[in-house]
Amino acid sequence: MGIFRRKAREDGPTASGHDDDAASAEVESDDTGAEDIEATDLASETDSVGSDVGDAADADLSDAGDDEADDSHHELPGRLPRPHDLDRSKGPFDRSEVKNLDDRLDFGALALRPLAGMELRLDVDQEAGNITGITAVLGESACQVQVFAAPKSRGIWDDIRDEIADGLITGGGSATEELGPLGIELAVRIPARGNDGRTTYSAARFAGVDGPRWFLRAVFSGAAATDAAAAATLVDFVRDTVVLRGSEARAPRELLELKVPDAVAEAAEEENAPRTLDPFERGPEITEVR
Repeated sequence: MGIFRRKAREDGPTASGHDDDAASAEVESDDTGAEDIEATDLASETDSVGSDVGDAADADLSDAGDDEADDSHHELPGRLPRPHDLDRSKGPFDRSEVKNLDDRLDFGALALRPLAGMELRLDVDQEAGNITGITAVLGESACQVQVFAAPKSRGIWDDIRDEIADGLITGGGSATEELGPLGIELAVRIPARGNDGRTTYSAARFAGVDGPRWFLRAVFSGAAATDAAAAATLVDFVRDTVVLRGSEARAPRELLELKVPDAVAEAAEEENAPRTLDPFERGPEITEVR
C-alpha cells in the first residue's frame, strides 16, 4: 500500500523533510500496477525515516544562478573526474523519450509510477503553498525527488554537488564523491545537535541527473543511504521517472511546478463532501445482551 500525503514545509525546498499536514490522500498500488485511491487523515502519524536529513543538506538551487563554478570549493575525498554525463538510456526520461504516460501518476513536472508497498509524500512549502518535491518511502528507506530548470548548453550537477559538499563540510559534516547507479553521487554525513548538546550524524546520499534543460535531484535517506541493496528498488523508481519540463523560458535552477494528481484530488474532494442522509438506508444496529 502506498500512502500519498502532504508534508508542510516552512522554508522551501530542502534535501528532505517529514512534517505531515492534516490533509492527505491514499494511493494503493498492487503488484499489477492498478491503483485504488482512498482519502485518509494522517495528522496523528509521525515519520520515522530520514527525519534528520533536512535543512543542513540543502543546496540553495534557487539563488545559485548559472555562474561557472569557482575554485573555492573544498577538496573532496575520492573526487571523480568531471564533467560526468549519465547514460539515461534506462532513465530518468524526458517526456520526448516516452510514448505514453497512462501507467504513471501525473504530478505536473514529474510523472511517477508508485511501486507496491511504497508511500508517496508531498513536500509542501507552507508559506508559498506550492509543492517542492515528492518523497517515496519504502520500508526503512526514503528518496526525495525534485526537478529544476537547467541551461540548454550544459549540465549543472557538477556545480551543485560542490555546493552541497561545501555547505555540509562548513557545518561540520562530511561529503565523499562515489560512482553509483545514477552516476557520480555524494555520500554525506549531516550533523545535528541534540537537546543534551551532543552532536549526532545522519547519513544521506545525493544523486543528480542532467537532462535536456532540466535537472533532477534525488536524495536517499534511511537504510538506502548506506545499503545498496536497500536502495535498489528506490533507484529503479527514480530511473522510471519522466520529466515534463515544458517549453517555457525559465531561469536556471528554478523549481519546476508540481501538482496533486487529478485522480487523487478528486478522491479527496469526494471524501470531504457532506453526505446526504438516505431515509431508506439501514442504520446501525444494537444487540441487547441479557
